[in-house]
Amino acid sequence: MNFFNSLRRQKFLSFTVVLLTLSIGVLIGTLINTGVKAARESSAPGATALQIPPAVQLQNSFSQIAKQLEPSVVNISSEYVQKASAQTRSPHRQQVAPDDQEDQGGQGQGQQGQGQGSMEDFFRRFFNGPTGPSTPEEMPRGASLGSGFVVDRNGYILTNNHVVERANRIRVKFNGDASEYDARVVGTDWQTDLAVIKIEKNNLVPVKIGNSDAIQVGDWAIAIGSPFGFQETVTAGIISAKSRDIPGDSTSFQHFLQTDAAINPGNSGGPLLNVNGEVIGINTQIASRTGGYQGIGFAMPVNMAVKVYNQIIKTGHVTRGSIGITFAQETQQTASLLKAFGATSGVFVTKVEPGGPAEKAGLKEQDIILSINGQKILKSNDLIDVVAESPVGTSVKVDYMRDHKPMSTTVTVGDRVKIFPHEPGAPESLEEQSAPDQGGATQARFGISIQNLNDRLKENMGVKGTGVLVQNVEPGSFADDLQLQQGDVISQINGHPVTNVDDFKRIQGSLKTGEAVALTVMRNTGPPQKPSWQTIYPAGTVPAAGQ
Repeated sequence: MNFFNSLRRQKFLSFTVVLLTLSIGVLIGTLINTGVKAARESSAPGATALQIPPAVQLQNSFSQIAKQLEPSVVNISSEYVQKASAQTRSPHRQQVAPDDQEDQGGQGQGQQGQGQGSMEDFFRRFFNGPTGPSTPEEMPRGASLGSGFVVDRNGYILTNNHVVERANRIRVKFNGDASEYDARVVGTDWQTDLAVIKIEKNNLVPVKIGNSDAIQVGDWAIAIGSPFGFQETVTAGIISAKSRDIPGDSTSFQHFLQTDAAINPGNSGGPLLNVNGEVIGINTQIASRTGGYQGIGFAMPVNMAVKVYNQIIKTGHVTRGSIGITFAQETQQTASLLKAFGATSGVFVTKVEPGGPAEKAGLKEQDIILSINGQKILKSNDLIDVVAESPVGTSVKVDYMRDHKPMSTTVTVGDRVKIFPHEPGAPESLEEQSAPDQGGATQARFGISIQNLNDRLKENMGVKGTGVLVQNVEPGSFADDLQLQQGDVISQINGHPVTNVDDFKRIQGSLKTGEAVALTVMRNTGPPQKPSWQTIYPAGTVPAAGQ
């Protein structure tokens, strides 16, 4: 019995071994066949699939600077509508300059002005080109026009004047923040194209200010801004040149840093940084035949910007000194001109302003200024820089050449604006900028003009009740945002009755920035011969002062 059991086990074992061997053979054959077939069907025989490695944070100074500046660089959007009585005379859109140059900032053409017409197309500001649009249809509201950066935690921002000039409304937006903050202009300086604006937001992160005098040609430069509205765009390059003067520019206070860091329309007013993340300049202009980046950009050195900023936050404007003379821009003929009058260097006086400081001190036409307070004057910009930075009312010693004889005098520095009130390129006066007379209307906050609603007006308009009549709504204003219209009657502000203009201004004056405000407004939706008055309730948030 044991014999038969042993035999059965041996047969079963043999069968199992044979079966396993056959199975392995079949499996191997299948794999080989499949592999051969796959190889025949592959579009890239022998290629190895790529693998994505684990995400590893890479660090370099540029990425660190971008993160550091992210909360400090802002996008600035301006709304502007040309007033019918205003003229488009912006000094920061290229103009034809006079032949002579004033000591406080006039710009000579050089070479008798040849070639300056082509420069108008070559050098373009970031504000819609050199001439700028002039009608409401050509100037859509809400377009992103420029950049800026926070310089004080209490809401002060530095940008270019041409980004905010003549704006009806200025809005500031931070990266990663959907909110838009209304801004007011603290002060501007058209000579350096700088402006200081403020928003009602505290605990901001200001940038670090560097020293632009320490910058050398070839140093790294990083630009951050909103080109074409793309916020927080970071580009890098080098400093290509220093103290660059722009041919055809309207002032002589702008000695730019030149960079090849890519900057485009929308970068204007944004910072130019060194590798330490410190601001060394404010991006202001580009040289381009197309209006876009072509490798040459210009930034106002931050040292000049700091001087302008400090004056603006102190007095609201910038004051520069002048001695009241005009002189020719340097040309190839300058050396011969100076030599003919007995000098080898200096600035040749072409005109002395009547009644100005220079005339009072005895300076005359054809004098050659050699030095001021012992500092040699080799070219016109030397004179401009020394005099402009001299406090008004101080005395300076002027050494000059007259009739081949060296002489000297003491000149009391005057206020440039008062000595040259009609300087070419200067913005128009406040009278020229003012709005046309609105008759019996009273200008009120929020960008509207209103007048009392008397019995005669009520009868003619077919309106019942009390209130004030809206005579005019300024485009781009808070009232425009609320969609108020000429002919509306405002009867309440936040539930408080408005019976006359005095009521309106008193209630309006009690409202604070950021506070919710709701108006009760009666509006005629019918034809004049059959008025149909309906009540609407426009509401919003009180903007910053001046909006």
